[in-house]
Amino acid sequence: MLTKISLLIMRIGTGGLLVVWGLVRAVGGMGQGLADKYYSGVGSDVTLQLAYGWAEIALGLLVILGLFRTYTLIGSAVILVGGAIPLWRHFLDPFGEYLFASPDDANILFFPSLTVAGAALALIALRRFDTLALDSLFGKKASDTEI
Repeated sequence: MLTKISLLIMRIGTGGLLVVWGLVRAVGGMGQGLADKYYSGVGSDVTLQLAYGWAEIALGLLVILGLFRTYTLIGSAVILVGGAIPLWRHFLDPFGEYLFASPDDANILFFPSLTVAGAALALIALRRFDTLALDSLFGKKASDTEI
C-alpha cells in the first residue's frame, strides 16, 4: 500500500508543479521574464508562453489524475528533466561559492528541481505499480507496457 500511496503523492506533486508553472505562464504573465532570466530567452515570446502555459496546465491535470500515463508521464519528464538541466550550476553549487560570479546569483530554491526530475523518471519506471491512477482503475492495460 505504501508504494501505491507514494506513487500517488509523486503524481500529485509533479503534476501540481506543472499546473502551478503553467498558471505562472498563462495567467501570471511572468513566463517571458523567467525564460529570459534562466533559459537564455528560449521561448520567451508571449504567445508561446501562453500556449505552453495552458498545455502545461492540461498535462499537469492529466498526470495528477493518472490518465493516459503512457504519454503524459513522458511529457511530464521531458518538461521537468529538461527544465532542470539548464539549472545544473545551482545543483553543483547551491550557495554560489564557485560557479557563480556572485553568491547572490545562486538560488538554493532550484536544488529541489533535481528531486522533481527524479520523481518524474521514477513515475515512468514504476508505472505498473501505480494502481491508484485513473487509467489503471479503468482497466487500460496500455499504460502497463514497457517503454
